[in-house]
Amino acid sequence: MTTSGFVVVTTTHDDETKARELASAVIRDRLAACAQVYRIQSVYWWDGAVQDSAEWRIDFKSRANLADRLCARIVELHSYDTPEVVGVPVITGSAAYLDWVAAETRS
Repeated sequence: MTTSGFVVVTTTHDDETKARELASAVIRDRLAACAQVYRIQSVYWWDGAVQDSAEWRIDFKSRANLADRLCARIVELHSYDTPEVVGVPVITGSAAYLDWVAAETRS
């Protein structure tokens, strides 16, 4: 199924417990149907130097028309000064899965 009505919004956190709490809060708010939390290693420029640290990535599955509210909620709840919050459109996917995402998020 080809579609542009869905997005995956990603953020990261430095603490697994906080990442899971953020994911749970967004899911409870029904701004996403699913959140996957997994460990990654990030290398980035911050405070004038290259940083290399473990982080927890959170991928939220949602409808495109909720993307702005989802991003705003992530920023509101996040403890980072400048959290990564990026969304990418879903260009194809299982019709049954996308129907589930639509059904489990705010209308």
